[in-house]
Amino acid sequence: MNQVATPKFGIGAPVRRKEDNAFITGQGHYTDDISVEGAVHAVVLRSSLAHAKITLSGVDDARSMEGVHLILTAADLEGINKIPCKAVLKQLDGTRHWVPHREVLCSDTVRFVGDAIAFVVADSIDQARAALEVIEVDYDDLDVAIGCEAALDENAACVWPEHGTNKAFHIGMGNKDAMEEGFAQAHHITKIKVVNNRLVSNAVEPRACIGEFDNESGRYTLTTGTQGGHGMRDLITKNILGIDPKDLRVVTPDVGGGFGTKMFTYLEYPLCLVAAKRLGRPVKWLQERTEHFMSDAQGRDNVSEAELALDADGKMIGLKVHVIADMGAYLHEFGPGIPSIGITMTSGLYDIPGTWVEATGVYTNTVPVDAFRGAGRPEAAYVLERLVDKAAFETGVDPAEFRRKSFISSEALPYTTALGRMYDTGEFDVHLTKALETVGYAGFAEREAESKANGLYRGIGMATYVEACAFAGGEEATLELNKNGSVTLLIGTQSNGQGHATAYGQVVAEQLGLQLDQVEMVQGDTDRVRTGGGTGGSRSIPLGLTSVKAASETLVRKIKEIASEKLEVGVADLELEDGHVRVVGTDQQISLVDIAGSLPEQLSAAEKVMQDECTYPNGTHICELEIDPETGKTEILKYVIVDDFGVTVNPMLLAGQVHGGAGQAISQALYENTVYDETGQLLSASYMDYHIARADNLPSFDFSTNNVPSTTNALGIKGAGEAGSIGAAPAVMNAVMYALRKNAGLDEVDMPATPVKVWSALQQAQG
Repeated sequence: MNQVATPKFGIGAPVRRKEDNAFITGQGHYTDDISVEGAVHAVVLRSSLAHAKITLSGVDDARSMEGVHLILTAADLEGINKIPCKAVLKQLDGTRHWVPHREVLCSDTVRFVGDAIAFVVADSIDQARAALEVIEVDYDDLDVAIGCEAALDENAACVWPEHGTNKAFHIGMGNKDAMEEGFAQAHHITKIKVVNNRLVSNAVEPRACIGEFDNESGRYTLTTGTQGGHGMRDLITKNILGIDPKDLRVVTPDVGGGFGTKMFTYLEYPLCLVAAKRLGRPVKWLQERTEHFMSDAQGRDNVSEAELALDADGKMIGLKVHVIADMGAYLHEFGPGIPSIGITMTSGLYDIPGTWVEATGVYTNTVPVDAFRGAGRPEAAYVLERLVDKAAFETGVDPAEFRRKSFISSEALPYTTALGRMYDTGEFDVHLTKALETVGYAGFAEREAESKANGLYRGIGMATYVEACAFAGGEEATLELNKNGSVTLLIGTQSNGQGHATAYGQVVAEQLGLQLDQVEMVQGDTDRVRTGGGTGGSRSIPLGLTSVKAASETLVRKIKEIASEKLEVGVADLELEDGHVRVVGTDQQISLVDIAGSLPEQLSAAEKVMQDECTYPNGTHICELEIDPETGKTEILKYVIVDDFGVTVNPMLLAGQVHGGAGQAISQALYENTVYDETGQLLSASYMDYHIARADNLPSFDFSTNNVPSTTNALGIKGAGEAGSIGAAPAVMNAVMYALRKNAGLDEVDMPATPVKVWSALQQAQG
């Protein structure tokens, strides 16, 4: 049997990450590793109450303390504008919703525990903290609104009294008439209410920043971990500081995880810049872990009610969903856009013409909510797949067969859903079947009996998903040929650990006949990289790599044209290999070093491949687990994932992304929960109280693909960075519910299914 050789580079090659040697040997270079001569240090005074009028005293005393250089309060920020919300939605009534004014520092009212009040700059962090302790905040308590459902009560305290309600916005979409007709004709209706618990992203590297100002040029420099500096530069300059974007350079060194949270502009960034200009020296701020819990945008936090209408054959004919989305105390940068994107995916992989979905945003006295890995799409998949599993149980149909009855067929693609999404390619039944075979679905009953004999409850759960990602647009890539024969790639995506240098580099290396270490990638510098859309929404590889490949091909063409003149042969007779341009079939050649050295200017190529529509990765997750009824502890025994990512660029990088996303979702399903008490105090503000899954809590994943190339992407790629986080939570919870329904008659348990929650539910069920 002939075997196809594994490619060394190029699309599909399993190239090991070139970045990892530096990271695992302690050579990573993060914001806090940067020492700037003459830098002073900043800390932030944050509110200890969730809602209050405030008055400050002791500020002058603090300013006079040893080592203190500057204290900024709201009174010192005249001319500094509010922090904007960039996602303002059109509501069902045709209006744009109201947007509250969010100050960089609170002037007279704080609205959540952690809201910023003052910015203290001193020679050392200890001196800054000492000065912070001298500032006295007189709090005049106000009533609080906690919990998105409770906040909608007519008697609830208003986070924004001038708005008159805690309702932030009300949006909806779909075919309401068809939905109502489907429910009118329904043979069976299933209803469910689920909570999608609030999460804190907890990247391994907390945020940090360094602000600098150069008097001679009049330019600022901000160094910080981001998911793309160009958008942050524009927001800070245009919306907050009111200066020209050319007067701010944003530099991003290595970034220890982003997950959406580091996409946003936080108040410390403009404050460090303002302070640097006023002091004439660099200002550095470093976040503590508890500050991350108290101040950085959090994720999820939805309460959803859904109903599914079935015809006499068990086919889905109507879907009605209402999502209540907690926005926190302010509308964060893209906060309203998260439920807005999410509801477009609510019908999943099913042919449900009668679909209607609404979402209501709600203000509460909590940390604002914004994008977290998946950004609305995990929330949509969760409510749908929990609902679908419950409907299968109520009608006595195997959950896999129940799904198959309503899958969009491959022959129906491209298919536009009632929510306006156009799925281009996929084989939904195929990846479900493959996952069932891999997990050994046919033999589950035997394994279940073995667990029961051992006093354990065994459950199996599945979830199929589809995601819209790599949204329409493009990402410019520029390649430069260097004097030493290497090339430099400049691109405005931003790696936070994904492996961009490897993924881009393996394509460039293949095209130009180079080794991977001869391809340098430059990201994270708005002066060096002309433009950039950053990293988010699984866009970097689908959009970035198409432009990287196009720029590589353009540079190869330019190199061959120059070489053809020097070698006096036709362009078609040339190939690039081992740093040389060779005449095919001969030993006649010229090196890239010689070509670069012969030119008066550096040879370069820039391309930006545009994409008109999203990509739609999809797949099946199946989880098999055991629950110990004596302790409530859940152990995952098998976990199978079969995904359709169109084209696999690097199978090793892909597996890492899927494992990471699934791990985060399993952590949400079984462990993580952000808890506020009735006064708005954050009770889970450290790792003592906020449980993130450890390595021994996670299973060994059985991951494979059933790829069907995308027609919306030039290379056939479907984004993969968030997919694992979308399918895993419903698969795990469906497995939990299988075990608890069958063995204890329990109908509903919400995430996280912690041991104490499961044990308590079992005790209650048993009287």
